[in-house]
Amino acid sequence: MGLKAGDVVVLKSGGQALTVAEVTDEMVSCVWIGEEGDLFRESLPSAVLELAHIDLSDDEDEEDHHEDDDSDEDEDHHEKEKAEVA
Repeated sequence: MGLKAGDVVVLKSGGQALTVAEVTDEMVSCVWIGEEGDLFRESLPSAVLELAHIDLSDDEDEEDHHEDDDSDEDEDHHEKEKAEVA
């Protein structure tokens, strides 16, 4: 599979993302943070892992940006209405 330290993987059966710490022959040592913030490390056979597909886009920033655009458009619209009334 060609995994290397630093790759982000998941179990083929699902679950959370794991970071590859070390690769030796058929075993891959992975680390991850648990729900309580604890650091875990486990060696797993490479056959049970696959590269994770990570979406690097930040949807929250895009939503905030669109909301800002909408408020600017509303302000422009109100300014035009005021100008037409005057």
